[in-house]
Amino acid sequence: MNIKKPNDRYTNPLTGKLVFDSIKPLDLTNFTKEDAKAYFDNSFDLYETLFTSLKYDSIYYLCPDRLRLPLIFYYGHTAAVFMNKLCLAGLIKPNERIRLDLDMTFETGVDEMSWDDTEHYRMGGSYKWPSVEETKEFRAKVRDLIYKVIERTPLELPVTWDSPWWALFMGFEHERIHFETSTVLIRQYPVELVQRPVGWSYAPFELSQEKNIIQNEMVKVPDTQVRLGKKLDFPTYGWDNEYGQVDCKVSAFEASKFKVTNEQYLEFVLDNGYLKREYWSEEGWQWVRYKQARHPLFWICPLKCKSGCGGSISNYSHCQEHHFTKSQINTFKSLNGKEDMKNFFKDSDENHNDNLTEFPFKLRLMFDVVDMPKNWPVEVNYHEAKAFCKWKGQGFRCISEAEHHAIREYDILDLNPSKDIIYHIHSKVNHNMAYGSSTPVDLHPANCKGFHDVFGNVWEWTEDNFNGLPGTKTHFLYDDFSSPCYDGRHNLIMGGSWASTGDVASCYARYMFRRHFYQHCGFRLVRSLPTMDNSKPNPHIRLVKDQIFVLGSGTPDKKVDLDENELEIGYYETTNKQYLYDSHLHPEYFHNEIVYQHKNGEQVEKLIGEVNKILDENPVEAKIATHLGCSTGRLVFNLAKRFEEVVGVDFCGKFLDIALKLQSEGEVCVKIGSEDVCIKCDDKSVVNKANFKQMTWIPNEIPKSELVVFSMIDRIENHLSWLKRLREIVRPSGVLVIYSEDSKWTSKKLKEIFDKIFDFKKEISLCGKDCLSLWKMKPSYAAEYL
Repeated sequence: MNIKKPNDRYTNPLTGKLVFDSIKPLDLTNFTKEDAKAYFDNSFDLYETLFTSLKYDSIYYLCPDRLRLPLIFYYGHTAAVFMNKLCLAGLIKPNERIRLDLDMTFETGVDEMSWDDTEHYRMGGSYKWPSVEETKEFRAKVRDLIYKVIERTPLELPVTWDSPWWALFMGFEHERIHFETSTVLIRQYPVELVQRPVGWSYAPFELSQEKNIIQNEMVKVPDTQVRLGKKLDFPTYGWDNEYGQVDCKVSAFEASKFKVTNEQYLEFVLDNGYLKREYWSEEGWQWVRYKQARHPLFWICPLKCKSGCGGSISNYSHCQEHHFTKSQINTFKSLNGKEDMKNFFKDSDENHNDNLTEFPFKLRLMFDVVDMPKNWPVEVNYHEAKAFCKWKGQGFRCISEAEHHAIREYDILDLNPSKDIIYHIHSKVNHNMAYGSSTPVDLHPANCKGFHDVFGNVWEWTEDNFNGLPGTKTHFLYDDFSSPCYDGRHNLIMGGSWASTGDVASCYARYMFRRHFYQHCGFRLVRSLPTMDNSKPNPHIRLVKDQIFVLGSGTPDKKVDLDENELEIGYYETTNKQYLYDSHLHPEYFHNEIVYQHKNGEQVEKLIGEVNKILDENPVEAKIATHLGCSTGRLVFNLAKRFEEVVGVDFCGKFLDIALKLQSEGEVCVKIGSEDVCIKCDDKSVVNKANFKQMTWIPNEIPKSELVVFSMIDRIENHLSWLKRLREIVRPSGVLVIYSEDSKWTSKKLKEIFDKIFDFKKEISLCGKDCLSLWKMKPSYAAEYL
């Protein structure tokens, strides 16, 4: 493949130095500013080193995965997040932002959430990405500003969740997360477009301690108790989902001593496992048919299988003929999909005339295609892991989070910082960039319980849905880091990979992906053992029982791919309380809002009247207004009579679904109990000026507005994350209205947050129990803001 354009250039992406080694995270009870600067440099340098592998600048604008954005986004994204978090934390002033336009461009669009249609949202051809050189300059200036922030910010130890320094460490660790996820994206690029950086070391193939077929025996684990979760005072940075705690009694089980290898998985592939419906869940089979998958993504055959790339390279296939001999190609073509495929490859070499090597597939590494290392762990998505388990036999499955704790060497019940794997300088674990690839599953010795690679090498899929632990809470600096994924559609992965560094290499790391997604992730075979009293074994699998409405596609029918006749399964409500409004378990939240907004809408009518009265008394330019908590759009449509554009923002998909239908159809009928509530808005001159957005926080793409109405303070979980961002979307000459149905949100309470930013103007109650307050930006802050 030759995509080099005329006059295409190569811009060196480094603003620091080429780095392949990761240093340990800092102990937040004992470090200096120089230590912090060194850890930041290592994070920033390591990430930029990855981009030196792209041969030309034009490659940054190609999309390696249709559910992700081009690499130019990720190159700029981590720097933009630094700017946004430092500004929110008050460590930089708004006028210290390097480029607000680039902060906006690179801010959001990372996860493949349903409202973030990355294939079309920014890849439709009209989106204007900045040049690589321009983005590099942005990163360089962000680096210099962070040096200044580190130097001028007083350091008070220990650094805790509430410390301003938490924002810096959030940026450091966010950079490291994207280092790892970007390695997967670069691995998905056509191999012709990338080059291995000098200094990048794969694991030597000959490192295996066993030259023969690895016997992956099952190791028994007795009934045990484990504790999940991290204490808030543990002296390292942690993401919100790591905190909270729960004790679990785990029934006896057995697990494979190694993660499943390429050689083991080959048996499933050669048995035409990808063609047999009986091994796949309904969701998994839909994925197989959509992808036309016949083997794992990074396995290479000569049959031009679909790659999953997006945009202009959507037709690319990793599976190219030039990696194989002619006889190998003919063999694959003649046998693909046939029942005798497995037996054929088991025949002696003389039966198929050197048509294939010992292992019929090759493997795509980061930058090269190599002969398949059969004793490396196979890398698959959750659907593929589960299909293999079903093929393997009755009762086999993936591990649970609690069981993963049970096979560890150290019990978190008595874990101290020195025992966390990230502090082991010479640990026999393939993580922290010990190698730039996987390693043989038997390279490092087993732990004291008989298991290899409990940490590192590749992540491990679990049966658990991603969800917060009891006592969890979000941080106002990154309210939506984890909580949008507490939806039952993401599964937990454990243990880290060779590319995991910093916090994600910790024993406390809890990360997640959609079940069809690829990461450097494999799995271990697990099977519950019979109980002494013949009751159902309890592996303490934690599933989200809510079915969450998805804007544009409705409420998915979620089916559990576990045998509930044989296992005790735990069902828990999502810990994202904002999902209550979109959950099938709580239709009353949606019904009550429809009644409040439309059937018995007197209070909303009073709010609309008061907002218009405020505008009459405080004239502003009739350009842009924003309603945060717009619900079904009633106030938005009213304000559109006065403004050129009105932005309506809400996190609830069901509410926005009504607003969008009103905008497109003019009328919507909703059944509340036995009664139909019909809602109308047929003034096209009004509805066409409305712009509705589903947001879990206030991003930079929300425009600066002459009027901001914030009326969902009673519905959100983390008030600070929204309230502290209001200063960046209200124009200095504009007005801010805060409305709450709960009288506790008085001006006195809000002054504690707004004191240096907004002047309080008035406060009224519309119905006796509610509270509406009016604010204007302080001239002193406005001068700084401008």
